[in-house]
Amino acid sequence: MRSQDTEVAALFLKFSRDKLIGQYWPRLQAAVSPLTEDQVWWRPNEASNSIGNLMLHLNGNVRQWLVDSFNGADDQRDRPAEFAAMGGMTAAALLAKLGATIDLADQVLGRLTHEDLIRPYTIQGYHVRGLDAVYQVVEHFGLHYGQITYIAKSVTGNDLGFYKELTKTGRAD
Repeated sequence: MRSQDTEVAALFLKFSRDKLIGQYWPRLQAAVSPLTEDQVWWRPNEASNSIGNLMLHLNGNVRQWLVDSFNGADDQRDRPAEFAAMGGMTAAALLAKLGATIDLADQVLGRLTHEDLIRPYTIQGYHVRGLDAVYQVVEHFGLHYGQITYIAKSVTGNDLGFYKELTKTGRAD
């Protein structure tokens, strides 16, 4: 293996970890922690998901694609239950559940190697490489993190302030 391969793998893993653990997760926590249980489980209609559903779904996805796959653990995910839930957990309980999985994901991302990234895995019936699995988790988390923050802003009417440091430079997005 070339040292360049190892360097690229390290850069990919650092970026993935920074996005998932350092950016998306803290912002999701900030958006969800002040919400009431009713706000967490609010749905605009039956075809849509609540923040609670999305958090259960993120927990299942991160555990299945990152934690269990790279740890060689049995997949115990019940994906339909993630979307069928209609309540019963507070924001704090959902954050604690997802937080425990994020901690495990952080440990996995901290120890992966170039070899782990090119190794084949079968996850949720898909034949992927480790790199695909890491990318899928970060991309998927980013998608639903965006939905969660949108719903949180909609139900509270509050600006979450994620980019307030940029307003001083005129670059707020």
